[in-house]
Amino acid sequence: MEEQGFDSLSLSQNLPLSQDSFRQLWESVATPSISTIPTATDGDIGSWRTDGNAYMLPSDSLLPDEFDEKLFDSFTEMSATDSVTPPSSTVPVTTDYPGENGLQLRFQKSGTAKSVTSTFSELLNKLYCQLAKTTPIEIHVTKEPPAGAVLRATAVYKKTEHVADVVRRCPHHQNEDTAEHRSHLIRVEGSQRALYFEDPHTKRQSVTVPYEPPQLGSEMTTILLSFMCNSSCMGGMNRRPILTILTLETPEGLVLGRRCFEVRVCACPGRDRKTEEDNSAKLQNGTKQTKKRKSAPPPDTSLKKTKSASSAEEEDKEVFTLRVHGRERYEMLKKINDGLELLDKESKSKTKVSVKHELPLPSSGKRLLQRGDRSDSD
Repeated sequence: MEEQGFDSLSLSQNLPLSQDSFRQLWESVATPSISTIPTATDGDIGSWRTDGNAYMLPSDSLLPDEFDEKLFDSFTEMSATDSVTPPSSTVPVTTDYPGENGLQLRFQKSGTAKSVTSTFSELLNKLYCQLAKTTPIEIHVTKEPPAGAVLRATAVYKKTEHVADVVRRCPHHQNEDTAEHRSHLIRVEGSQRALYFEDPHTKRQSVTVPYEPPQLGSEMTTILLSFMCNSSCMGGMNRRPILTILTLETPEGLVLGRRCFEVRVCACPGRDRKTEEDNSAKLQNGTKQTKKRKSAPPPDTSLKKTKSASSAEEEDKEVFTLRVHGRERYEMLKKINDGLELLDKESKSKTKVSVKHELPLPSSGKRLLQRGDRSDSD
């Protein structure tokens, strides 16, 4: 059936073998006669003829005689608009901006127990989570965003000396992963519509997921994020604090709202949260006490300090020279000095006499013999 339909089509000229342009090739092909092509009315399109052949084209269909240069322009424009990635700034903004839609983030309340996989500290505005564990984040808006809006999650370093660096996973965790987007730190779980981007200019990585309106009976939309590398990994974050920027954007990349929070990926989120909250409270209390603390009073010079015997002996060995005006005053001070030295000699001699070594007393019933005494037996 198909052979009979194509046998009626004949070309009056063969294709040239030279490498001509596509326009010359188009013009060199002869257009088959319309009379040789089976025609059909609008009502007969898609039906079969009596001889068993199908109607191929309607009667008003004609092939163009010349090549149209703008033929593929529409296809190029369509493909360009579909693959547009919104550009990201060199230094991302990390301040909160709820926007007209009133974007807000809420985290599930969990304590500081060691068994929790993720916990959020409102005091520090910081999320603590384990490696590759799912963290639910609730999205709340006061005004419904336009159709096709997306949520974008981007990780940046917190400190200014590291903000220019791109946050990536360490080589160890990248080699263990087989996913196509294994270099991305943030991953969206539970959605097949998540798209991973890398800016061609700044090389920053981000992940987007379409915004879904809240389900019936709920006021919030929940997304699931996972952080695929520890904060202490060498070659990755390397103990550098990071921020996660969550933005609500239009399909064209216009930012409608922004929320930021710090993230720490660790083995024990509950313990680390409690430790950092306690340290923050101690630091605040310490600064308050230093402000209220009064200056210490000056030391009282009237109080005499006790000196040890060794220091007193060293002072006694020191010699001082005193200049005195007048002979009589000199003679009087000399007599006082000589008297003090005489007293020192007498005190030293008395101490030597009293410090004699005494012999131990004999046991009961016996008397210690002194020199010149005789024993009872004599």
